[in-house]
Order: sequence, then structure tokens, then C-alpha cells
Amino acid sequence: MPSKSKGLLWHTCTPVEFGGGADFFARDSGLLCRGFQALGMASRAVMPGAVRPDDEPDVLRVEAAKLRSAEWWAGLGIDGVVLYAWGSPRFLPVARAIRRAGIFLVLNQDNGGLVSPSIDFKAWLREQAVLTGAGRVPGGWWRAARRVAKGLTTGLLFGDVLRARHLSQGDVIACVSPVAAEHHRTFCRRHGGAELARKVAVVPHAVDPRYRLDGNAVREVAVAAVGRWSDLAQKRPDRLMEGAERLLGIEPGVVLHIVGGTTDALRSWHEALDPALRSRIHLQGRLDPADLAALWSRVQVGWCPSAFESFHLASGEALCCGASVVASDSPSLSSFRWFTGDGDGRLAASDDTQGHIDAILAELAAWREGRRSAEVISRRWSARLHAPAVAGMITNFRDRLAGLPDQKKTNRR
Repeated sequence: MPSKSKGLLWHTCTPVEFGGGADFFARDSGLLCRGFQALGMASRAVMPGAVRPDDEPDVLRVEAAKLRSAEWWAGLGIDGVVLYAWGSPRFLPVARAIRRAGIFLVLNQDNGGLVSPSIDFKAWLREQAVLTGAGRVPGGWWRAARRVAKGLTTGLLFGDVLRARHLSQGDVIACVSPVAAEHHRTFCRRHGGAELARKVAVVPHAVDPRYRLDGNAVREVAVAAVGRWSDLAQKRPDRLMEGAERLLGIEPGVVLHIVGGTTDALRSWHEALDPALRSRIHLQGRLDPADLAALWSRVQVGWCPSAFESFHLASGEALCCGASVVASDSPSLSSFRWFTGDGDGRLAASDDTQGHIDAILAELAAWREGRRSAEVISRRWSARLHAPAVAGMITNFRDRLAGLPDQKKTNRR
């Protein structure tokens, strides 16, 4: 368990106006705020906008202009801030104000790291097609062409310079996976030198501690997929449906749970299945954290059919509950190299339906043959991902850097 706070006070901040209710505190900056609170801090989540009726008491709403004021930040009397601003040049004034207030600043980078064609041109080019659904959804190629044109013109001429200027404000540049961190180090070396690159660190998104192994649960020969299935380009429900029929046709004993908002397309597909097949595919709809954690503690494999994810929180939750995970081996799913690196899952050899099914079948065989341990998987990933552990990691950055020369005068432009 992470140690309690040493009298420090950290806040989180997103400079975009979101709702501040329970859903906000279930992930990202809201959940990390809860992690700091678990360490004994009176942490709050800072956001612009007017107070909303469903805001939790831990939300601190302010005028957007105050987020750009060093005096306002200094008046909070806090030691550190984790800023969720994606390295966007638009929010450079916010990052600069926090640093000018003398507050330790961690910049969260919620992406897979391919933020510029200057990092890995071929991988970046492929990702533009993936992000826009080119070849899979209407208008995808046109959107991809516009993204490529922008990235190779204004992106290289202005965007990269301004992004580097934003990143230079931070004490730590926090990336959600090792692959994303390596991409950011490449970017930082090219645009800020070795000193800026040394600020890059792996800081995963936090997982709610309620996602933990239920020792009384019985592991079933089952697979679960969690997603926002209305998003055709990213979540690929077509891959989910085609793969489900193929998987269950090969493995007569396996059950599939589909969690998330049930679309009309999913419902129609499910109703049209042969009754014997339909009885083994359960459309769960949205589940609350307790029910989802219970499901992850029963199934053997969490399946991510997505085309791209910056982190994929659902897979992090699955790992904390002891399930192994399967996804494509893709630069646009960079967290899965980490998730599966210790033998806690498998990457599909090819990014097509059969590649995914082969990987799931191999994982099910690994469970059957005793080569997977729910206890080991849960222990490893709970220690890495639970919100108090991530919060403790962040406070330790400040402790370790306390003896270094003042960085406020270096790499600030």
C-alpha cells in the first residue's frame, strides 16, 4: 500500500469544462483526485465553468481566466498539480501560470505518444488512418487526408514548437505507457534536448480500487468486451460481432459478455443469431463498478477489439481483477505492449478478425493449461494501477526531485 501523505497537498486540473458528478470521479483526473485523498490529502479537482447541481464537493469551479493566473494558483497554497491538458498549445498559459506560482507540475499526456510525424513518420501516418476510420467509416479517408496535410504543414512548423513549449513547463511529463513514454522522449530530444527528455516518465491512468480480485469468484470459460459501441471508428463493433460468432462457433464451451450501451445494431444482430449461439452471448448493457468488477473476477479474458486507445481503462480494470487481455499489436494501442509484457495476455498476430480470434483461443488455452494465475495478474496490476498507488508514485516524483537544482529557470520559454 502507498504511504500516507507527508503533509503535502495536490490537486488535479482539467482546463475543459466537464460535468463534475460521479462519472467524472470514476476515471482520469477525477479518480486521481480520489487517489490523493486516499493518501490523506484534501485534494480537489479544478475545472472551469459555473457550479453544476451534480458537482461533487471535491470539484473546484473557477473562471477560465483564473486558470491562466499565477497569482490565483499561488493563493491555493498547494504543493503540486497534475494537469490533464494533453500537451495542447491552447493550454500553455495554464501550465505556465502553475509553474510561475511555484507549484510542482505533472503534465499528463493522455495519448499513445505519436503526437508528431517527427517521431516515427510511417507509424504516425498509419495512425492518422486508424484515428479517422479511413476505409471503414464514411468520410474516413477525407478526414485522414486533412489530418495528414495539417500535421505536415502547420503541425511541423508551429504545432510541435508550441507543444514543446508547453511540455517544458512541467517537472514531469507523465505518459500512460512505456511505448508512449519512448515516443515522447524522442519528441522532447528533438525539440528540447536531453534535459527535456529526462522529464518523461510512465504514469498510468488510475484504476478504481474497487476493481480487485474477488477470491470467492469462480473463473468461468468466458470472455468479456467493454466499450462505447456506438463509436464505429474506434470501438469497432463490427469486429466484435463477427469475432463473437466465429469464436463461439469454434469453442462450444465459451461464453461472451458484451458490456456497454446496447445499440440498435447490436440488439438486431443478437436477436438474429441462432438460439443456441445467442444463449451464450450476453448483452449486459452498462454496469456499475461493483457489478463490472464482479464480472471481471469471473471471466478469463478481457477482449479489446478497438482500432485505437490511449490507455484502455477497461483492460486495466480487467487486469486488476485477475483477467488476462487481448488486443491488436498496433502502434495505436501502445498500452497493450505493457499489459501483455509479463504474460498477462496476448497481442493478435494480425489486425483482422481471425487474428483476434486466434489470440483469444490461445489465451483460453493458457488458462486451461494452468499458465495463467488470476492471483498473480491481479496482484501485479493492482500495485501498478490502483488510484492510491498512482497518486503515491506522483508524490514520490516531487520527493526525488527536491534535491535537484531549481528547474524553474531551465527549459522555460
